[in-house]
Amino acid sequence: MAVSYGFLSTYPPTQCGLATFTQALTRGIPIEDSGDRIGVVRVIDTPVTSHAPEIVGHLQTQAYVSHRVAAEALRPFDVVIVQHRFDVFGGPDGDQVLAVLDAIHAPVVTIAHAVPGYPTVRQSTVLKQVISASARVVAMSQAARARLITEYGADPSKVALIPHGAVSRPMSGRAGPGQRPLVLTWGVLGPGKGIEWAIDGFQQLRRMNPRPAYIVAGRTDARVLREQGEVYRLRLRERARSVGVSHLVRFAGTYLDELALDQLLGRTDVVLLPYDSREQVVSGVLVEALAAGRPVIATAFPHAVELLSGGAGLIVPQFDAAAIGAALQRVFTEPGLAGRMAAEAERIAPSLAWSAVSAEYRDLVASVLAVDAGSGRQSG
Repeated sequence: MAVSYGFLSTYPPTQCGLATFTQALTRGIPIEDSGDRIGVVRVIDTPVTSHAPEIVGHLQTQAYVSHRVAAEALRPFDVVIVQHRFDVFGGPDGDQVLAVLDAIHAPVVTIAHAVPGYPTVRQSTVLKQVISASARVVAMSQAARARLITEYGADPSKVALIPHGAVSRPMSGRAGPGQRPLVLTWGVLGPGKGIEWAIDGFQQLRRMNPRPAYIVAGRTDARVLREQGEVYRLRLRERARSVGVSHLVRFAGTYLDELALDQLLGRTDVVLLPYDSREQVVSGVLVEALAAGRPVIATAFPHAVELLSGGAGLIVPQFDAAAIGAALQRVFTEPGLAGRMAAEAERIAPSLAWSAVSAEYRDLVASVLAVDAGSGRQSG
């Protein structure tokens, strides 16, 4: 039976991880030639005109009453999939989404992209109400699922575990003898990414032959850019100069589309995630790196600890430049280590592919719709 899926999220041409996630899921979830239908209500800060046929409406974060228009646009769909993060929607801690949920009659599946372990009172209230309004909530890591249950009171039977998806990429080779190895950090740039510790750690690699290169790729976070400009990026450049590694570090300040990321990952030997946060329960960058078969060095945030425990990466403490430098040296000099890490990443990559993840969402939606039909509630 054909299913119509409504999505509430940011969406391209918006350049953010949530928009990319939603676009990938809208492409993967419909069954070909089944009659399945997709519609997206795009969350935007300012009025825009969208020409993509899948865009059926907009939710303006600066126009609180637009929740009525958004809910009306989602009314014809069998199920509504909400991408939830506090900073996406309007109002205090994104409470605008509650007004939309209150006006939706179809069953809702909410994907929780942020599950803080130490929320503010308002964040806790908002997320608990989102959970209450949802037929099912998707966690993308065991840590996120545990928090939803223990910290936010979600019924365990209501919380599904589906991994963050990733693009399937060729497992390309690493740098050969005599070639400069490449270390990559990518994603939206701003304070808390820990790049300063990575830069300091590269001091330990200055005498390697050949010396590794470090690329930090990605544009500055839009909110950081509005409030602070490029201060953080400029400080990082100055830090690289002051510790004597500016010749090893390059900043690429543009958003990486799928093709650009393909090309860059194909040249990468190690993905480095030096994040300051000990709270992060979901990292799309981490999943993309593993799906590409890249060895990973990451700080001990929950999603990294969970995914790298099998040997696909090395875990280092937060704020520890010496540990980062030592881990990089191990990967580049310890016989067989990089190959074992890459092999483990390649082993788990199929389970992270969007084709596999989309199939899990289809099964979840089918179970939600079966329960909804059994309850006698009329959707749409």
